[in-house]
Amino acid sequence: MDASIRISVLAENHSGVRTRAEHGLSYLVETDGSRILFDTGQSDLFLQNAALLDIDPASIDMIVLSHGHFDHGNGLPSIQGKILICHPGCFVRRYRKSDRTYIGLGNTKDEISSMFNLITSAGPYRITERVFFLGEIPRLTDFESVETSFVFGDGSPDFVKDDSAIAVVLPDGLFILTGCGHSGIVNTVEYALKVTSTERIYGIMGGFHLKEVNRQMTETIKYLGKKEVRHILPSHCTELPALSAFHESFGNRQIKTGDILNF
Repeated sequence: MDASIRISVLAENHSGVRTRAEHGLSYLVETDGSRILFDTGQSDLFLQNAALLDIDPASIDMIVLSHGHFDHGNGLPSIQGKILICHPGCFVRRYRKSDRTYIGLGNTKDEISSMFNLITSAGPYRITERVFFLGEIPRLTDFESVETSFVFGDGSPDFVKDDSAIAVVLPDGLFILTGCGHSGIVNTVEYALKVTSTERIYGIMGGFHLKEVNRQMTETIKYLGKKEVRHILPSHCTELPALSAFHESFGNRQIKTGDILNF
């Protein structure tokens, strides 16, 4: 199999030259002989942008849902009949703590099951020889996932334990794709290394869920620097103060819809 990875950005918070944007995330990941759709954004925009990039939805082998938030999974009804892999906790009713706005998926588990060949896994799930769905990521650091702005329907705190990621083993190390990184980037990387029995991180891309200059952000930057990660590409829910700090530390590019990256 081809030991490389190609990532097409189909939905993202920032628009490209021809492609439109929304608050959401969707990547087409081509690696190890498979075409994996990682998240679907919050609408059918990912399909509109895919058409502009000459990507045929019929060529997509499977879908991986990073977690059960609307901006990652509400595009699902636009592409049905495929394998869908996700954590079993993706289908809970969940809200913003501040105003009780509903932010969960727009479809129930039963509805999703009727649309897809649904595979749920709380543990790691091997998709191909070199591609892993991480399942539930242990929260081990003392600076990540210690607070949450989300609640369940009964008002109890929602730490988005269904938040997961994809890890791809490449010759130069592990390439990790995160939806929002609610579990924490350091927690995610450490678990990916353990699951894949890999020692090096080659790249990490996706939502980092870092909003401001605080301990979590500085510890994350310090950690990735020590790991000598070659490609660090925060996007989606990573806000301007964090994007600026990452650019200052690593010189990373801004991710936009329509971007196609090859590693």
